[in-house]
Amino acid sequence: MAFNPPAKMVALVGNAGVGKAKLSIFNLLLRGFMAGAYIAIGAALCTVCSTGAAPILGAGVAKLIGGAVFPVGLIAIVLTGMELFTGDCMIVPVAAMMKKVTWGAVMRNWVWVYIGNLVGSLAYAYVMVIGPFVDGTANGMVVNAFGMTAINISVGKILTYKAVGTAGLWSCFIKAIGCNFLVNIAILLAITADDITGKFFGIWFPIMAFVATGFEHCVANMYFLPAGKFLTDWYPAVIEKSANALLISNGGLSWGDIWIWNLIPATIGNIFGGFLFIGVTYFLMFRNDLPKE
Repeated sequence: MAFNPPAKMVALVGNAGVGKAKLSIFNLLLRGFMAGAYIAIGAALCTVCSTGAAPILGAGVAKLIGGAVFPVGLIAIVLTGMELFTGDCMIVPVAAMMKKVTWGAVMRNWVWVYIGNLVGSLAYAYVMVIGPFVDGTANGMVVNAFGMTAINISVGKILTYKAVGTAGLWSCFIKAIGCNFLVNIAILLAITADDITGKFFGIWFPIMAFVATGFEHCVANMYFLPAGKFLTDWYPAVIEKSANALLISNGGLSWGDIWIWNLIPATIGNIFGGFLFIGVTYFLMFRNDLPKE
């Protein structure tokens, strides 16, 4: 299988960043919407496949199952050319460090792709909450086992941080750095590979690692957290049914908690993980070895 050596890989990242920086706002939003939906597909599949696994197989194996199916989202994004904020945290700044685009173009890309990812994730959360996460009964629609897993995931990603205050914010931030460190390793491996098989496995292993480890991905959380909120808002009886002390004491999930206790620190951590720990590091290592255009 053919592959690109590291210096050429970094040059290809910069070239990709130029292309992303030049996309129109409409294109950034549309590609961002699709990428948000693709990540949500992997997140929803992770929720479904891990439901009920922990009591039988153990917590670690349940996480491994979820991690094994989650990468479908990034594989679809990379191979079909969509725009993911966490990947663009690394790719577009490399082009700026090579002085091929401006830092204003970096921010433009980040803002519009982030918005597109958010809308796509919310749309898919609505699909799951109206569809697979509920069942019809003689007493109307009720949240099923998959929906309860979705709620528990949301509580774990919001209220467990809120319960410990500043320490929770720091924990979320650090987990987000670890997440985008691995996400952008996956993207580098995909760029290194020249064939579909190489790209597939280059993406799959690091993404499986970040999900199974329990790191925080802001775009995935744009799906996970609203899905839990929609379920608790539209079916409030599940709050008591869940027997989760944090969920009961907070009376459900709020948009303020979603942003303050997860999405904001996760976004900042993802920027650090992708931009500083991968983008800047690889540029500094190979800037003197970049092949001529």
